[in-house]
This record gives sequence, structure tokens and C-alpha cells, in this order.
Amino acid sequence: MNRHVSLLIVLFWVGVVAQAQFRKERIQNLQTFDMPRYSWGYYLGFNVNDFKIDLKDDLGEILVDTELGFNVGLIGNLRLNNHFDLRFEPGLNFTSRVLHFPGFAPDSPDATRDVESTYIHFPLLLKFSALRLNNFKPFLVAGLSTSINLAADEDNKDDNSAGVFRMKTNTYYYELGFGIDFYTSYFKFTPSIRGVFALNDELVRDADPNSPWTGNIESLKSRGVFINFTFQ
Repeated sequence: MNRHVSLLIVLFWVGVVAQAQFRKERIQNLQTFDMPRYSWGYYLGFNVNDFKIDLKDDLGEILVDTELGFNVGLIGNLRLNNHFDLRFEPGLNFTSRVLHFPGFAPDSPDATRDVESTYIHFPLLLKFSALRLNNFKPFLVAGLSTSINLAADEDNKDDNSAGVFRMKTNTYYYELGFGIDFYTSYFKFTPSIRGVFALNDELVRDADPNSPWTGNIESLKSRGVFINFTFQ
């Protein structure tokens, strides 16, 4: 996951540095943009999702390969005062992970499971913004979210013995992040980075309690880094 996270952070800061102008006073764009009580927008972005896996016994680590995913969604913003906003950001997240299980020959098809997920994501976030300086304004964001995994296979009768890795359809998270609002001549552009951490165990266990895939897993929880680029 570290390689992908580093890439996402570099992409984020390239966007930030390209826009930031700190050294001199400038004419402010869109001076009343944040005054309406309600505002709307959309976002596009990237994600890297991993699993936090807790094991019952030390029988070998389950390794996770991650791939770069994609986010797209809408934003509804409720202005509370000059510093706080309440945001609802429903969207779609596409992500892929590969699990490598111990105890199998490396070339065995049972040694790996591809976990491709499509989440309908529903975050409710509180945004705290600093004072605006020229045409940018940094902020922190935190909140709770839930998602529906359209590829969970929770109700599938087959399990890993038939090559099917099952997860729960509904997951709950907490989210923490930061970003910068940039005010252009025509719209507000916002790069942001956010950590997303599952609160509940997402694993649907195999029928066999001694399954070599799920029998030793105490809990399996998603965790991810999201970089979004917002346009309002």
C-alpha cells in the first residue's frame, strides 16, 4: 500500500503547489461564493484501499496487494457559520485488492483471492475551515460514513471452497482528512486527502470453521486513502 499512497500524496501536493500563491496580497476571486446557505458540486478522485486483518493465531500472515481505484460523486454543502460546514458526499468508489493466504503452494489458485469492490459511499462530514487568505483557504474534515458493497457476495451460497470470497454488504467508517479550497475566477477548486477506516468486521466466514481462508481471521476491516478533486 505504501507505494500507492506515496503516489496519491504526490498527485495531491502537485495540485496544491500548482495553485498556491502565498507571498503577496491578491485580488480575491468569488468574494461572496461561500455566503449562500446551500451549495453544490461534484468530485473526481483516486483511492487506495487495504485491509486491516487481525488473526486469532500466528499461523502465517495474510498479505494484501492493493491497486489504484477511482472515485466519483456529488457534494451537498450546508453552511453553518464562517468556519463550519456540514457536507454530504454520496459517490461511487471502485477498488481492487488481492489477498495472499499462507499454507498453499505459491502457484496454487487457492493461494490468492481477488477482491474487487464497487461501493456506493455515503459520507456525512463536518468541515472546519481556517480564515481565507487571498484565494485559498485550508480546512480539516471529519465524520462518519456508510457504504453498500455491490460486489460483496454476502448471500452467495458458495464460499472459498468454491473460489468465492464473501464480504458483508454494509460497512461503517470514520473519516479524517484535510484540503485547501482554491478560488478561481469562475469556480472553487478543492484538492483534499482523507483517511477512511472501517468500524465493523466485513468478512463473511466459510461454512467450515477450520477453513484455511477464513478460519483464522478474527476481523477484516477496510482502510483506505482517498484523494479527491472537487469542483463547485
